[in-house]
Amino acid sequence: MAGTTDRETKPLRFGVVAPITSDLPTWRDQLRGLADTGYSTILMPDVPQWQPAPGPALAVAATVTDLRVGTWVYASPVRPAWSTAWEAHSLSVLTEGRFEMGIGTGRPGIAGQLRDLGLPTPPAGQRSEQVREVIAALRELDGPDSHTPVVVAAGGPKAQAVAEELADTVTFVMPQIESRAQTMQRVQQFDNRRGVELALHVPVIGDSAAAFMAGPDTDTAAVRAADSVAYLPSDPAAAAEEIQRRREEMGFSYFVFGAGVAGPLAPVVAELTGR
Repeated sequence: MAGTTDRETKPLRFGVVAPITSDLPTWRDQLRGLADTGYSTILMPDVPQWQPAPGPALAVAATVTDLRVGTWVYASPVRPAWSTAWEAHSLSVLTEGRFEMGIGTGRPGIAGQLRDLGLPTPPAGQRSEQVREVIAALRELDGPDSHTPVVVAAGGPKAQAVAEELADTVTFVMPQIESRAQTMQRVQQFDNRRGVELALHVPVIGDSAAAFMAGPDTDTAAVRAADSVAYLPSDPAAAAEEIQRRREEMGFSYFVFGAGVAGPLAPVVAELTGR
């Protein structure tokens, strides 16, 4: 049970995936509201069809509030390793250390996006090496006196190996209807001897699924029926209890929600942040 041996209990924190889906003044007001309710991090997806590029968007977000900002997550097959690392390092410098680089091998369907962009489609087994290359380049740019935190979205064994070795935080890529028991097994198999932070991507809250965190055909009832950790109840008291249970049983301490539920879950965040 490598994932739970000598596990340190980490304080809870909460991030929000908040793409620009409205006019800019409304988006800025949304970010200010997040800052007032205890959220730690504003996160941007890396999907061209949804919004401006995450780097510029996060640079703007960092001027609106003093929260941390991060990518959730860079799709490594779409981005050359060195330029991705350069952008991440630059964001870390410009935000005075408030940037976290989330990176993974791409959302389901990434092969189609690569074809549409005229980019090569690397075999799935090579994509984790692309993540490794980005992190290595970032560490060179950071140098000995700075350290940009890296969140690795890890699915298969190769991605998990990269996370075990290099990540500051790991979020597991798993089916939304994966049962709690299966997720527990996944965490236990993760070699976390370095004590990295475990993050949980929660796209379904009550009967609502975040459009930019879950697929359009997400069956929220099926997610709930599976006893999946992709689900949280919408009742704040029940959600708070479940969040604490997941930290106690599995070690998750960083929870990421969609912007649409950030307001209703604000009492939970205010109660639990830092505990």
